[in-house]
Amino acid sequence: MAATAKHLSEKSCSAEEWIVVLPRRGKKNRSFSHPGVPIQQKKEQSWTPTDMEEDPERESKLMQKMQIYLQKLEVSDFFSSFLEQMQNPDMLNKFLKVLGSEENMQMVIYGIGSIESFEPPRFQLCLAILIKRNFDWIGEIEVFDPIISLIESKILNSLGCSVLSVNEQGRRQIQKPTLFFMPHCEADLYENLLAVNWVIDRLVRLVLLGNSFGSYEQHMSLCKNLAASNSRKHILAVKNFSEEVMIETFSDDYFRAFHGSSWHFFSPVTEAELQF
Repeated sequence: MAATAKHLSEKSCSAEEWIVVLPRRGKKNRSFSHPGVPIQQKKEQSWTPTDMEEDPERESKLMQKMQIYLQKLEVSDFFSSFLEQMQNPDMLNKFLKVLGSEENMQMVIYGIGSIESFEPPRFQLCLAILIKRNFDWIGEIEVFDPIISLIESKILNSLGCSVLSVNEQGRRQIQKPTLFFMPHCEADLYENLLAVNWVIDRLVRLVLLGNSFGSYEQHMSLCKNLAASNSRKHILAVKNFSEEVMIETFSDDYFRAFHGSSWHFFSPVTEAELQF
């Protein structure tokens, strides 16, 4: 993943290929959607791992590796900066505003990739776990990626996460405050998430950690592709009532996992703001 969010691919102007932050290794061959079929039109599908191999040795090695990554990330300058950003009074107020009268904010992780095969997914999962450990208002963590193996599913469970048995394809209609942890996901998933929650009382209860939407707007201004624009209309429209806070990745160790990522907070006031 050599490209950053601002290094836009000239080849990705079509609606199907429009991904500003190119997917990292470990996110290939996934079936959130099928080529040529808009993900918005597909229904949720029950899911089980395609890799059902059981290997106690592999499982033990992966757990040991995850513990090492958790320890490394926890003492890193990157996490210190990340934690400081979240604990900043202004930033903390944004989270508390989303929480409202609720005690907990559920976390949903989409598109994590293979934590056994690649480093960026390991760092991303570790960050999600450390967020929960450091903030008592973060509730249960649910995870989904169609490439998760049985061994990875067991490790996720051991680390306190629940693996979903349904491919929601990003279409989680929230009923309570929810943090969606989605660094470097495909644009389809962001679009689906916003579209299914495109009402005031849901958007104000939603926090997203994902790609910078400002980069998508910049990309569209360069491509001027109407079909792509229409297929990503919620991503482009949400800027009118959202606030984006960039996450700094000043260390090479964490650049591939978190570059081009932002916090997104949504605050529509009137229904008119939701009209296209």
